[in-house]
Amino acid sequence: MNRPIFLLGFMGSGKTTWGKKLANHLNKEFIDLDHYIVERVGMSIPEYFQQHGEAAFRALESEVLKEMEGKSAIISTGGGSPCYFDNMTWIKDNGLSIYLYLTPKALFSRLEKSNIAKRPALKGLTGEHLLAFIEEKLTERSPYYDQAHIKVDQLNISLEGLSQLIAQHDQEV
Repeated sequence: MNRPIFLLGFMGSGKTTWGKKLANHLNKEFIDLDHYIVERVGMSIPEYFQQHGEAAFRALESEVLKEMEGKSAIISTGGGSPCYFDNMTWIKDNGLSIYLYLTPKALFSRLEKSNIAKRPALKGLTGEHLLAFIEEKLTERSPYYDQAHIKVDQLNISLEGLSQLIAQHDQEV
């Protein structure tokens, strides 16, 4: 497959971890869209949000996403990337999309243990408020995520299993 493979899912769903493993397994480049943006703008995403606002970030994110056209790479998108502009349609038209699904409780468990300061959308959220936020955002974003070519419950899939799903999809296309 010479087109990009886009990993989609909520923050904390394992896009970066799975992306690195998959890239290594398939002998492809790994690109974390958020890290790519940080290198481009010379500041962290929380800093960019604070200085320019979410609308400017989403426009930049969409522009950077479209720079991935034709790259034979595994690309970890930001959690909101598919949900703005025509990004999900573009992703589906220009690569293979994989939704790494986790339940709200599994996401909560992971995010509660993560560095929330690096995630501007979660600022100040803990406990029940964090879980409610995850459930609400996941409900908003699911219609986009669910459009992915492949949806996997990433707690119940192996690297081999995911590779087989990708190969099967390639044969069908």
